[in-house]
Amino acid sequence: MSDHIPFEIQMEIMKRFPVKSLIQFRSVSNSWKSLIDSSDFVKLYSGRQQHLLLRYDLQYKLEEPEYVSIVDDDTFPGHKVSPTIPVQLNILENSRIIGNSHGLLCLYGYYYGRGGRVHTVVLWNISIRKAVDVVVPNVAYGKYATSLGFGVCGKTIDPKIVKVTYIASWKDIESIPDSIPSQVEVFTVSTGAWRRPYSSNLPRKSITFHYDQVVVDGVLYWIVSDRITTDDALAHHQPYKLSISKLKESLVVVQSCGEINDRVFFVWMMKDGVPKSFTKMFTICTPDATIISVPGFRKSGEPIIEILDDFCHPHEYWSLFVYEPYSNHINNIGIREWLCSFSLYNYMETLLLHDQPDLTTNDFPNFTADDIESGEQELNF
Repeated sequence: MSDHIPFEIQMEIMKRFPVKSLIQFRSVSNSWKSLIDSSDFVKLYSGRQQHLLLRYDLQYKLEEPEYVSIVDDDTFPGHKVSPTIPVQLNILENSRIIGNSHGLLCLYGYYYGRGGRVHTVVLWNISIRKAVDVVVPNVAYGKYATSLGFGVCGKTIDPKIVKVTYIASWKDIESIPDSIPSQVEVFTVSTGAWRRPYSSNLPRKSITFHYDQVVVDGVLYWIVSDRITTDDALAHHQPYKLSISKLKESLVVVQSCGEINDRVFFVWMMKDGVPKSFTKMFTICTPDATIISVPGFRKSGEPIIEILDDFCHPHEYWSLFVYEPYSNHINNIGIREWLCSFSLYNYMETLLLHDQPDLTTNDFPNFTADDIESGEQELNF
């Protein structure tokens, strides 16, 4: 039948299918494979179903974190699945999530190779169970520290990793020249190489980078501390009491105020992409519950809050709720853990990385197939 349907219409039809079906369609014919593999189709394709990826970091276990994917639609939070963990994450130690963009999740950690510790970034396409790993060179110690950022270029759909080297301690700032060695480097998946940026507009040496970062409209935003005093109210706030997210293609800042037993959160949104122009959206306040954090938002804009149950009990449990800003009601989404912290990321289905090769045990010579499969090997080299 497809021979009688114009190719352009076939493309429009295929854009409506879930990504798993598209991977299967690549085996139907050479023309379909060429279309699905083309950069234009990969750029235009975005799954219609949005998901929330939830990561559990269990403080009482030595095992790696656990992940749950929840479909963010009218069935929320009814459709939960445990995604297949890629090979690279099974051997990565002390992993943490750097950020997410265009359906890809970026994680950073290390493993021990024959030459010692290997700092590694893993880019993970959850929808198609594909991941690639990137070795991070020249990770700074001592007077310097390293921070990483991640995003996908909207024009080229090329995933990029940004590595920033900064001065770790204020007492060292005067003894270090204005030019910091290899201050900023960028890795692109298409070239497989790190390079210096083309721009000379680099961060000043008084800035310290923190973990939180997000990409909005092609711009990478970080939470930083500037050791030069500013008059800006949000900028002057303690950085550990700020977090950032993307909501409806805008930058959102969540500001925490108060002590743990009476904490409130203010939610600010950047106006029209103009830096330093923020509008307060609403305040999160639950007098009858202890809020720990605001890990993320649903696509509807409702925040998901982390609440501490049994505050005075020695066995403390953390639970997740959806907060309704205009009614102040909270709805339990059925996730509760003991001594646990949560992180939450939105993602859509994407074909990015589908053309990357699968890994084998040859890629990790210090591990056996069983070790990579289970991720339970003790790292003794």
